[in-house]
Amino acid sequence: MGMTMTQKILTAHAGLDSVVPGQLIEADIDLALANDITGPVSIRVLREADFEQVFDKTKVALVMDHFAPNKDIKSAEQCKEVREFALKHGIVNFYDVGTMGVEHALLPEKGLVASGDAIIGADSHTCTYGALGAFSTGVGSTDLAAGIATGRAWFRVPSALKFNLTGTPAPWVSGKDVILHIIGMIGVDGALYQSMEFAGPGVAKLSMDDRFSICNMAIEAGAKNGIFPVDDKTLAYMEGRAQHEPRIFAADEDAAYERVFDIDLGSIPPTVAAPHLPENTKPVTELAGIRVDQSVIGSCTNGRIEDMRIAAKLLAGHTVSPHVRTIVMPATQHIYLQCIEEGLAKIFIEAGAVISTPTCGPCLGGHMGILAAGERSIATTNRNFVGRMGHVTSEVYLSSPAVAAASAITGVITDPADIELL
Repeated sequence: MGMTMTQKILTAHAGLDSVVPGQLIEADIDLALANDITGPVSIRVLREADFEQVFDKTKVALVMDHFAPNKDIKSAEQCKEVREFALKHGIVNFYDVGTMGVEHALLPEKGLVASGDAIIGADSHTCTYGALGAFSTGVGSTDLAAGIATGRAWFRVPSALKFNLTGTPAPWVSGKDVILHIIGMIGVDGALYQSMEFAGPGVAKLSMDDRFSICNMAIEAGAKNGIFPVDDKTLAYMEGRAQHEPRIFAADEDAAYERVFDIDLGSIPPTVAAPHLPENTKPVTELAGIRVDQSVIGSCTNGRIEDMRIAAKLLAGHTVSPHVRTIVMPATQHIYLQCIEEGLAKIFIEAGAVISTPTCGPCLGGHMGILAAGERSIATTNRNFVGRMGHVTSEVYLSSPAVAAASAITGVITDPADIELL
C-alpha cells in the first residue's frame, strides 16, 4: 500500500523502507524549536538530566516572542534563562528583541525550514511549516529537551485525511476563511492525531501566506500536522531563502486516507468562529452587527505581509470606530519594515490603529491587548477559548484580516464587502 506525504517524510527520517499508521518510530529531526515560555522548561529538563551539549547548534532555534519585550519580572527571568543557555551553547538561531518575530512566521522567513524537513517545536502551532511540504508538529517541553540533546524524536505514525481543493476563493476570502470553514465542518477533534493533507487543483489558487494560515490551525482540528504538496509557489518561496537543500516528497497515488473531503474554495464565504471554540463557525453575514471592543490583526496565523496589505486596503481612508481599540502586529521585523516601506504603517496610524512590535501579544492572554470583563474582540488569532485573551467573561471572535479590519471601521462584526474602498 502507498504512503501519504507525511508517512514518506517520517519513513526517510527514521531510515526505514516504509511505515504504517500507528507504528512507533524514532526519527532524526532537522530542527528543534522553543520560545520564551517553553524554552525554560526544556532547559531545566536538560540540566536535571545532566546533558551538557546540544545535538547541533545550528539546528536549534530559540525565539523570544510570547512575552517579549518583557512585560514583567517573570517574563524577563524566562528570557534571561534562555538567553544564557543560547550563549553557553553557541546557539546560532537565537532571536531576541530587535531580531525576533512570531516564531512560526520568522522561521520560514529566515529559511530555517524547508520542504521534506522533520521539525518539532514546544509550541502547538509548529504545524505551520507543513505549508512548505515539511512534517512539523508540536511536542511537550520534555520531548523537545530530548530532541535538543539527541537530534531525534519518537512519533506514532499518523493516519491521514485528504482535503481535495477545487475552485478559486471569492473576493475577501483567504486561507483563514478556508481553515475556519474546514474546522467548522469536521470539528475541533475531527482530525485527532491525524495528518491533514491538502491536494487538488485549488492548491494553486492559494498563496503561500494562505497555506501558512491553513497549516497553522491544523492543530485546532486536533491534527498531528497539516501539509501541502510542493509546487512552483513553494519552490519560489524557498528560492534564495532556504538555508539547506529542500527535499520533495509526494503522496503515492494509492495512499490510504481515513476520509476524503472535496472542498470548492469558491463556495466558502468570509467566515468567523464565535466563542468559545474554533469549530463554532458561521458566515460573517450571520454574525454581522455584533459589537466589538477590540480588533487584533496579527499573530502566527495572520501577521504576514499579505495580511497587512489586506487590512490596509480596507482601512485606507477610513477611521476606526472610536470604541474599537485596533492593534496591528506585524509578525516579524522584516514584515514591520515592509509595512513602513509600502506605506501600510501610515495607513494604520492615520486610521487610528496602533502598531505593535512583533510579538504573540494578546493571542494567549499575554500582553499588548488583554480584555477586561465582558469585552469582546474580533481577532485574526487562532483560539477563542474561555478567557483566552483575558477575563473569563470576555469573548473572542476569530476571523480573517479582512473581517477584522472591516469590523474595526464599523465597530461591529462586518462583511468586508460592505466597506467602501477609498
